[in-house]
Amino acid sequence: MGLRLEDKQAMVAEVQAVAQSAHSVVAAEYRGLTVSQLTGLRAKARQAGVYMRVVKNTLARRAVTGTPYECIAKSLKGPLVLAFSREDPGAAARVVKEFAKGNEKLVPTLVALGGQVYPPADIDRVASLPTKAQALAMLLGVMKAPVTKFVRTLAEPAAKLVRTVDAVKAVKPA
Repeated sequence: MGLRLEDKQAMVAEVQAVAQSAHSVVAAEYRGLTVSQLTGLRAKARQAGVYMRVVKNTLARRAVTGTPYECIAKSLKGPLVLAFSREDPGAAARVVKEFAKGNEKLVPTLVALGGQVYPPADIDRVASLPTKAQALAMLLGVMKAPVTKFVRTLAEPAAKLVRTVDAVKAVKPA
């Protein structure tokens, strides 16, 4: 049974609102997956903060019009599930990549990040992007390194003196 016009408009508006604020999108062909497998995929996506939706391609093209992901409209062919990363750019790619390892029937067809479409082979690169917490930890490490090195440099002359006195003490008998 087909969707009513109001339902289609609501779906387009919902997907368009998500696409406006999403960091990245992954489209994957789900042909051959069972309903229980798709339900499991959706559950994993929800846990990772990924909005996942099966949308007809014509409705998906309308939904991404006027968003940063308008570039994917021409690439939407076949039965696709769209996964939008809401929290960090690599979340959708990680979910799809992890699920595709155990299910060969889920085939990534495109990855879009920052308004550019990438081939499905680049899903590994997008999935390896750090999360926000990881990026902040890396930034903190980079900011902390010069201070740590400076403190070590300041403490080294005193430590060298202590080691020298200890070596002299060990050589001379009491």
